[in-house]
Amino acid sequence: MALKVLGISASPRPKGNSDLLLREALRGAEEAGGRTDYLSLRGLTIAPCVECNACSKTGVCCVQDDFQGVFDKLLDADRLVFATPIFFMAVSAQAKVLIDRCQCLWARKYVLKKPLYRGGKRDRRGLVIAVGGSKSKKMFESVRLTMTYWLDALEVAHAANLFVNQVDGRGDILRHPRAMQEALRLGRELVADEGPPPEKPSTVELFEDAGPERKTHGI
Repeated sequence: MALKVLGISASPRPKGNSDLLLREALRGAEEAGGRTDYLSLRGLTIAPCVECNACSKTGVCCVQDDFQGVFDKLLDADRLVFATPIFFMAVSAQAKVLIDRCQCLWARKYVLKKPLYRGGKRDRRGLVIAVGGSKSKKMFESVRLTMTYWLDALEVAHAANLFVNQVDGRGDILRHPRAMQEALRLGRELVADEGPPPEKPSTVELFEDAGPERKTHGI
């Protein structure tokens, strides 16, 4: 049975750079036999977490909006590709509001000690894509931490990262062929890799002031 691959775009603009890389990663996943589903957070109504702590008793978020539909897709997916631009050294607001609403999954797992889904743990893996316009390399550090802990709450193994700096104008990533190639490859490998889930993600960093590519593992 084909793996279900959910791609989530946290870009506030259509055809933004992180969005384009996401679509390329999903194309790679399809080439590897995955069944892909593209979801943009842009235009969805997802309120911030109100910290009512109701989920600590139920494991379910009581705030009713578009989050419920995204929630179901998150739990149904075998593979997750999450793409975000960088704003002020962090993920976009669209990304963060979704992440915070997943507090209910953290509560279900760590407070209530209940399974996230029926049938026990599954082999679920995730790829994170982030693009920033700054020369700074530090802007990706908060993304590493945020996404690692979020994926842990989702019981998704953090398999890989693709980080690209100094890309800002809409569509500029199309003039960065190496980034597009890496997104395609990582999307393909996310589905094709039949080995055990990695303990730590491999990371591809395409930093303009550090040469054409620096590839690190276990970061």
